[in-house]
Amino acid sequence: MERGQRWDRRWWARAWFAGTVLAVVAGLAIQVPVTASGTGGFFHVPWERGLNVFAFFTVQSNILIAVASFLLATDPYRQSMSFAVLRMTGLVAITITGIVYHVALRKILELDSWGLAADQLLHTVVPVMAVAGWVLFGPRKLVSARIALLALIFPVAWLIFTLVRGAFVPFYPYPFIDVTVLGYAKTLLNCLWVALLFVGITALYTGFDRTLARHAQFGPEAG
Repeated sequence: MERGQRWDRRWWARAWFAGTVLAVVAGLAIQVPVTASGTGGFFHVPWERGLNVFAFFTVQSNILIAVASFLLATDPYRQSMSFAVLRMTGLVAITITGIVYHVALRKILELDSWGLAADQLLHTVVPVMAVAGWVLFGPRKLVSARIALLALIFPVAWLIFTLVRGAFVPFYPYPFIDVTVLGYAKTLLNCLWVALLFVGITALYTGFDRTLARHAQFGPEAG
């Protein structure tokens, strides 16, 4: 690949990742005030409702993607171990966010206006941009069994935090982990299914990354 083509590819990668960051920021900038100004629900004070937004797996996944995308916008070919874990964790988490939302949650939500705009940004636009950016621009060869294992820390930590918090503040972000309705047995079973989904997608991306790496025509060595 000629030098001019390499720089052109790098420019497009930077632009794509920067656009992904902007999509996350826009989604959160809309979602937080919309939620804070809402009525009903467990929390009755605006600042509590706004702050509680960050307890959702969706929002945390979007934040992980925003951080990784920001770093890639500054250097599209990062290769450190810590970045690799961040990248894989965010990628798999945002994929699960999109899948679970469109399969199980979209039909039970009634949104309009700005709430609908934020919902689409965080559940559809960002997941699509994140996965497409990884496929198109990589960087490749950041996946291994160790990185895949470390990427499991985030979802496990989130589930533990949510269940422990729910024992003191009876609020659960999603119906399938609502202990007050389902009980702990059903909730833990649902958590197991989500964990298996996380492992499966991680394995899928690991294999796919190796396939893409064999056909890659750009990478750190092309800079």
